[in-house]
Amino acid sequence: MAVYFYGCMSLDGYLADKNHEINWLHELGSVEETSYESFYQEMDVLLLGKKTYDEIKDMDNLEDFYGPTENIVFTHEKGLESPLFKFVSEDVVEFVESLPKDKNVWVVGGNTLIAPLLDKGLIETMYVQVAPVLLGEGVPLFTQKEGKQLFDLVEVKQYGQFAELILKKHLP
Repeated sequence: MAVYFYGCMSLDGYLADKNHEINWLHELGSVEETSYESFYQEMDVLLLGKKTYDEIKDMDNLEDFYGPTENIVFTHEKGLESPLFKFVSEDVVEFVESLPKDKNVWVVGGNTLIAPLLDKGLIETMYVQVAPVLLGEGVPLFTQKEGKQLFDLVEVKQYGQFAELILKKHLP
């Protein structure tokens, strides 16, 4: 199993603004201007937090974006239903460790999922796109508790206004 993070942050390290919104991201470009499609074709399982799910659940053509994968939303809210998403209240680390070893897992967001997976060393590859915007405050992308973690910079690409850093977990 390989666990990936693929997402975008502001220059000052925020995943979302102070209102937990990402409209600033759409002002700068679109998914068609990134490596999203080729990346997504390699994924089997998507992990989302409830706030991320709330941001995307009313998108047009949702099935076109999320139809081919198993989509898991981590939440404590009861009674949620969707034909495209499964809702769980499990520990994200235990859930990921229980997945079949032949699956590619994409941690879509947010930092409440990313942090514990980083703490356990489970995220192997990160595609971090940096948008040319300073938000000043908001939801930070990285909030892990463990100290220094080294990654190797594998590649840098430019897509329109976005710089994409491809990083792999550093192996000693």
